[in-house]
Amino acid sequence: MFGLGVTELIIILVIVVVLFGAKKLPEIGSGIGEAIKNFKKSTSELTDTNDAKNNNTTDSKANKENTS
Repeated sequence: MFGLGVTELIIILVIVVVLFGAKKLPEIGSGIGEAIKNFKKSTSELTDTNDAKNNNTTDSKANKENTS
């Protein structure tokens, strides 16, 4: 389908260096890394929250059936 080869990646890297300068690249890279880390943390928290809600719902249904 759509794959980037080595040549295309080098061209993109050269364009990024020209636009932002070599001194800004580490700052940009760390910013992107932090954003990815925060995104993964948020998604895992949402998954944990949803799992806990599903377990509580199942437990409460079981308790209602047992008391009836």
